[in-house]
Amino acid sequence: MQYIDTQWNMSPNQAKALMLAKRQLPELVCDAVNLEGIDFTFPEVQTLLDGVTVGGRKLSDQQITLNQAAAWRLLFELVGQDQFEVSEIIVLKLHKVAAKEETIEWGQFRTGGVLIAGTDYMPPSVKELPDLFADMVSDMQRYDDVYDQAIHLFLTMARCQFFYDVNKRMGRFMMNGHLLSQGYPVINLPASKQQIFNENMLRFYSSGDQTEMNAFMRGCMDERVVRIIRE
Repeated sequence: MQYIDTQWNMSPNQAKALMLAKRQLPELVCDAVNLEGIDFTFPEVQTLLDGVTVGGRKLSDQQITLNQAAAWRLLFELVGQDQFEVSEIIVLKLHKVAAKEETIEWGQFRTGGVLIAGTDYMPPSVKELPDLFADMVSDMQRYDDVYDQAIHLFLTMARCQFFYDVNKRMGRFMMNGHLLSQGYPVINLPASKQQIFNENMLRFYSSGDQTEMNAFMRGCMDERVVRIIRE
């Protein structure tokens, strides 16, 4: 089934969307790790992705950065081979790469409870996670707009906390995997918007209302990418 973009009126073009995302890889990785408090510069990320270690940086930070890049490359491969789908199998496959050695378990849903700092909201219990994931996939079909669907995936994964860690990053991977698989460009969350992102997310965790965060995430779309896709 083909979905539509109602805001920018882009026509789907998977080859072009995938090409642009691959060219953005250092930027996507740099912003993601900076949002996690790892203050790598863009040139440092480029150097690391070229296979050269960055002097004076913690090995754990470099590993997280390389994991992020590896997960993006896996995502590109899945999309390019028409193997990406919003499913438990795919999300666990991506988490196994993205969260390797960063958390107590990777490649599987969490087996215990978690907290989210800064809010009284309590993520659901372990026994609810499989059904909540299935509901997320089903509820996505309520939306006609591909970006509403994709942002719904990101926000639901962040709020359900399916994993011990790397939840927001996994939500963005699934969001952008869905977009690319449908032929639309990714949304990158700039590290420069971290404060407003965090404030909006805390309100979202408490309310479950996606309206504010949907508008925020759409506001992160690179208008240059939109113009290229529409050419």
